[in-house]
Amino acid sequence: MIQPTQMKNSQAELPTRILIDEIQLILSEKRTSLSLLRTGIAVFALPLSVFSVLIATSNYYEVAKVVYFIIPLLVLCLILLILGFYLIFKSMKNIRWYDRIIAEIKHKHGSLSKLIN
Repeated sequence: MIQPTQMKNSQAELPTRILIDEIQLILSEKRTSLSLLRTGIAVFALPLSVFSVLIATSNYYEVAKVVYFIIPLLVLCLILLILGFYLIFKSMKNIRWYDRIIAEIKHKHGSLSKLIN
């Protein structure tokens, strides 16, 4: 059976536990945004790699003869560049938002500021 003193202690610790759980949830969302940032950088780097290969091998083909291959490739690269920019900026916006939420929690609850960087 739970003693009354144990019940008071567990009720006093409950808000701290809830806050820590809330911060852990926010940090897991921040990790998700960081993985989205990593994906955006990879998607952004792919067209740059394709362009470098096209430039490096430009001595072996004539653009006029393979224009029907190059135009769709350039359109695809442009789409990937736009998608990469979108993923990068969206993830950076989310990361800043999560950092603001954590800063607000630290400001409201001074006892947690010692635990959180």
